[in-house]
Amino acid sequence: MKAIDVHCHVSTKTGMESIKTFNEAMERYYKVKTPIRTEEEMAQDFVKAGVKGMPVAWDAETNTGLPRTSNDYVAKLVKDHPEAFIGGWVCVDPWKGEMAIQELERAVKVMKLNGAKFHPNVQGFFPNDRRFYPLYEKCVELKIPVQFHTGTTGIGAGMPGGMGIHLKYTQPIYLDDIAADFPDLTIIACHASWPWQEEMIAVLLHKGNVFNELSGWSPKYFSDSLKKEINGRLQDKMLFGSDYPSLQHERLFKDYEESGFKPEVLEKIYYKNAQRILNLSLE
Repeated sequence: MKAIDVHCHVSTKTGMESIKTFNEAMERYYKVKTPIRTEEEMAQDFVKAGVKGMPVAWDAETNTGLPRTSNDYVAKLVKDHPEAFIGGWVCVDPWKGEMAIQELERAVKVMKLNGAKFHPNVQGFFPNDRRFYPLYEKCVELKIPVQFHTGTTGIGAGMPGGMGIHLKYTQPIYLDDIAADFPDLTIIACHASWPWQEEMIAVLLHKGNVFNELSGWSPKYFSDSLKKEINGRLQDKMLFGSDYPSLQHERLFKDYEESGFKPEVLEKIYYKNAQRILNLSLE
């Protein structure tokens, strides 16, 4: 095993249905076609790359009207393919209130998913809105980590009006409020947080319970300051993610290994930090 991918999406028909309205813009943004795979084909992508994945469920029904990629589906995918996946992320629509809290608890306790994932600009909410604090309280109770998308997104990119997606919801500074108010909550900021990378670095340095997974970007395009922090002060806070199927593992490994990172830092990014931060066992 070369890496643990803490942020990958479901490339099957069920998974792609959840973003079908946005897929044209996504493919243009990443300059790559994303063919629909069977569950077995998706699992083999990870096996061939030497990667253990953590696929993400999807629920943005209230804001987009698109169907979910259910937590049950993701949990079954993980269970059926232990050779490819090491865990998965619950996704609940925060606007569903008490139903979202109950679903979060069910997905963790019954389906054994590892943590929760939110996509504020697609789900349409500010992470630090206190109306959603009961969700984070439940995450603390369940002792699970939480992921939040930060920075820009390929969803709606380049389309008129960005297809109604608002970037304002994904500034890293909102995670600073959550980290301060929930010191026992492990918070993982998703992606390189552009154009707010310096803001993200400040939060990472200040809040001991905030971490960063680097999916969705080739390290070739990381800012110089981000590369410096990854190689230095923040090397124990960075995790590997791909944003698969938008980016392939082979390309990311090549770019990481050509971007000047120390071998011992790459080892931490690829899997050691994920093992420690997410309490993952490879046995």
